Amino acid sequence: MTAPTPPWALLAELTHACPLRCAYCSNPVELTRRSQELTAGQWADIFRQAAQLGVLHTHLSGGEPLLRQDLEQITRSAADAGLYTQLVTSGVGLSAERLDALVDAGLHSVQLSVQHADARRSDELAGHPAFNAKRQAAALVKERNLPLGINVVLHRHNLDALDALMELAVAWEADRIELANTQFYGWGLLNRAALMPSREQLAAAGQQVEGWRKRLDGTLEITWVIPDYFSGTPKPCMGGWGAVSLTVTPDGTTLPCPAAATLPGLDAPNAIDGSLRWIWEESPAFNAYRGTDWMPDPCRSCERRTEDFGGCRCQAFALTGDAARTDPACSLSSDHAALIDLTRPGTPPPLIPRRPAAAGRLRARTALQVP
Repeated sequence: MTAPTPPWALLAELTHACPLRCAYCSNPVELTRRSQELTAGQWADIFRQAAQLGVLHTHLSGGEPLLRQDLEQITRSAADAGLYTQLVTSGVGLSAERLDALVDAGLHSVQLSVQHADARRSDELAGHPAFNAKRQAAALVKERNLPLGINVVLHRHNLDALDALMELAVAWEADRIELANTQFYGWGLLNRAALMPSREQLAAAGQQVEGWRKRLDGTLEITWVIPDYFSGTPKPCMGGWGAVSLTVTPDGTTLPCPAAATLPGLDAPNAIDGSLRWIWEESPAFNAYRGTDWMPDPCRSCERRTEDFGGCRCQAFALTGDAARTDPACSLSSDHAALIDLTRPGTPPPLIPRRPAAAGRLRARTALQVP
């Protein structure tokens, strides 16, 4: 087997702890305990190995990474390894003193999550009074001339506020906004019926995005990610399974994508037990769905097989129970009609905020009925 090309990005999930209770959270339903989190020293070793492997960029994420009291030490070790560091945060707990310490440690940029442009609605969706903290965090970031990205997970409950969200990004002087319609993994999958937008909402929002792109003429980078439940074309699986990035979870479990921990039999390796190079190049988990040899038809004979890589393995498993099955998001999948049924109008159930006690009651709502 030809050695894979080196990865360029590392998602460092430092903790699953978070003050927010977002119903769309893509973290696993079974969260890693704080007592199981890697130490700052273990993260430093991972960053060194990642840089040697070819990684250029790391997202310091969670949960909420600011809950790590050693975040400055972790940031410094990533920067010392030569990695570009981006803090992915809710903004809760980002004081001027904390940000200054992180910048001194080598922080390069900040990505700030926003749930809604209206403060009351934002706090309701976050399950925490966080909007003012977000606004203050954005101001602190810009005062220090750091690049600021705004990340908005879109769904039924905030798509109609897209214009207001764009106005917020302009007012907060963001350099980039990612408008990412909910990808249904983790807690988001369990809340799928409550989060699913209407086709009319998506169509209107898409037109608004194009209007803003023309209006701003490149002064604000706008990324628009539609849910492939609606498009008929599956999204590439992280640019191809084990092709461009890797995820290290709070306890060191190392994955080709953040949602892959859900796949049975994957036997995901742990970064504290073996080298990242071996994990990337040789581990069975990272080679499980590389290339095209694993593909069933219609993927195997499809001319798009090297563009969408058969779609998302985690989505295929979540919907059908078989990670090797054709992603139902594809219009050529025998399961596609059942997926379309999930997008039809109906009365949505109430949102259930992220909390472990509710997970068992939701699990039965997610799978398609497939032969």
